[in-house]
Amino acid sequence: TSPSSDRSLCGDVLGRRPLFGCGCLKTRLAAAASACRQNTVKHLEACSQLHTTMSAARAGRALGRAMGDAKGGGDGRFFSTTKKGETGELRAELQSASKDKKIDAVKKVIANMTVGKDVSMLFPDVLNCIQTSNIELKKLVYLYLMNYAKSNPDLALLAVNTFVKDAADPNPLVRALAIRTMGCIRVERITEYLCEPLEKCLDDTDPYVRKTAAVCVAKLHDIAPDLVADRGFVEKVRDLVSDPNPTVVANAVATLTEISESRDDGDALGMSNARLQKLLAALNECTEWGQVSILDALAKYVPSEAKDAERIIERVAPRLQHANAAVVLGAVKVILEYMHATLDPESDLSKGYRKKLAPPLVTLVNTAEPEMCYVALRNIALIVQRDKRVLEAEIRVFFCKYNDPLYVKLEKLEIMIRIVSEKNVDQVLLEFKEYAQEVDIDFVRRAIKAIGRCAIKLERAAQRCVNVLLELIKTRVNYVVQAGVVVVKDIFRKYPNKYEAIIGALCENLDNLDEPEAKEAMIWIIGEYADAIENADELLAQFLENFSEEEHLVKCQIVTSTVKLFLKQPTVGQAQDMVQKVLGLATECADDPDLRDRGFVYWRLLSENPEAAKAIVLGPKPPIEDDTAKLDPQTLDALLAQLGTLSSVYHKPAEAFVVADTAGPGEAVSEEPNDDFDDFDDGPAADAGGGGGDDDVFGGLSGEPTTAAPAAGGGDLLDLLDMGGLGDAPPLSGS
Repeated sequence: TSPSSDRSLCGDVLGRRPLFGCGCLKTRLAAAASACRQNTVKHLEACSQLHTTMSAARAGRALGRAMGDAKGGGDGRFFSTTKKGETGELRAELQSASKDKKIDAVKKVIANMTVGKDVSMLFPDVLNCIQTSNIELKKLVYLYLMNYAKSNPDLALLAVNTFVKDAADPNPLVRALAIRTMGCIRVERITEYLCEPLEKCLDDTDPYVRKTAAVCVAKLHDIAPDLVADRGFVEKVRDLVSDPNPTVVANAVATLTEISESRDDGDALGMSNARLQKLLAALNECTEWGQVSILDALAKYVPSEAKDAERIIERVAPRLQHANAAVVLGAVKVILEYMHATLDPESDLSKGYRKKLAPPLVTLVNTAEPEMCYVALRNIALIVQRDKRVLEAEIRVFFCKYNDPLYVKLEKLEIMIRIVSEKNVDQVLLEFKEYAQEVDIDFVRRAIKAIGRCAIKLERAAQRCVNVLLELIKTRVNYVVQAGVVVVKDIFRKYPNKYEAIIGALCENLDNLDEPEAKEAMIWIIGEYADAIENADELLAQFLENFSEEEHLVKCQIVTSTVKLFLKQPTVGQAQDMVQKVLGLATECADDPDLRDRGFVYWRLLSENPEAAKAIVLGPKPPIEDDTAKLDPQTLDALLAQLGTLSSVYHKPAEAFVVADTAGPGEAVSEEPNDDFDDFDDGPAADAGGGGGDDDVFGGLSGEPTTAAPAAGGGDLLDLLDMGGLGDAPPLSGS
């Protein structure tokens, strides 16, 4: 190739004039490549800047596509802008005389606010648009005010006159919008202006306005409870319970329930026979979320006579067939509460109610969505703890499916253990045995622990449980054997000197033990039955070889079991030499103070008073108890009263994970969770009595640590019955 063609080649590659006129082709190509790399770096930097500029706009366009096609002229076009410094243009459009331009400008402001941009500097300009008869523009301005009024309280006061004026507007939509917006603006300086229009709206002729005003009372009570009491708003809301409109009744009940919870007033509804009949009548006519509010109120009202309870249950029972799971759980809550508070749980009437409760609960479990199934299972776990006879005949519903997520399978295991009885234990054990042969190791271990819990719960079925465990141990699958050893130790604790025949099968699998819990359990068994095992000293010697490398709980158990061996058979085999060796290792070579102190105490007991050592080390042990009823009665009652809420999913009272905003003005709100409720239902339930295994005076049963639920900040009253959007119709949708 000629030099001229080389220069042309380089010029074409770089997109500019040739850099080289002569020289080696290899040198020229290397220089061209270097120049290309420099251009590439510059290009990448430019792309990075462009990506940063467009990242926020991309999120806005995505939200805009959800709201409408930008090309089709929908509201989505307000999210598709990528311009910078448009505040001035928005301000000019907001001040325009054209109504259409004002509406578009406010929509752009709302779009920017939605994607996270700070548009608070436009507060005065948006506020000037509030004086309009256009309902769409008014809704947009009110939406902006609700978001930024707290940061601009002085300017928000300028809108009070408009609020008061709109609260008397002939259009009921405008009146309801004004009173709702004033309730959502959580500024104390506005509350005094809210009282008079709120009082008028509570007596409004339109039911949509009355229902909105009822919820506004709860919001006002959250800001200024004394003001609500002084103006008599609670009594006015109580009067709304007798309103002819069922939606107004539902909103009034929700408001009174919220107020009663905030001030610990159990009779905020002021329930009378007339109001009770009005609630039951509204139950058939209001929306599903209104039904939930009414059912919650009925659950808190306990009738004094059994006949009244029967009549209420008969009116509530049709709600068990509702399509909404929240309504179903609300009806279940009412029936359960009345059965155990007013009726005789052992009566034939209660048996009939139990049969009615089973089908809707089974339907909730069989839902296709695993998340919904899990929530239903958590609620059912509380129900069967109160009365397992509700679902005792439906235990097959809780058998795990192959495609169930692990969290659903574990919850089903818990429920099966709670409702298992001598009638159905055989089919449950057969199911657990199949689970123990699956590939999911965590699930296999929980299934094996479930077999042990059945043995502890049902004494007459313990032998069948032990036989199943023995079959699993003989499979010699490593993790199955180790889980089985831990479970067998608990069974030995529950039924001492009863199932020693399986000790031989356990001793054959010593080489398969590599987990600390399994080693600790096996060492405990050897020490506890040292007089029944011929070569107990040789078996303990195997663990003693690697004493310094073992975990803390294994070391402690080796020391205790060796002392037990010496006390039971002091002259047999290597017992005396072993106890001297292990106590020497514990007192001279160990850095762990717990292990060292344990060794010193044992040494002094054996040297000073062997009989006292026998009484202490070989004394009676704490019994293993059935742990299926893990919640105390008071906590269980509190959780059942909150059935269908987050409390029934977490198995913790609301105070444990909801932080109320009790700080005064200018004070910081503590976000620390309440540690008093940390351990209601956490951690594997299968660890009943199993743990460290140190059953002498130096240790006890150790459980696994629990994890506190994350704290969640409290917020405004959720208006489940009044979540209207920007449409012209007064919507009533759930959350």
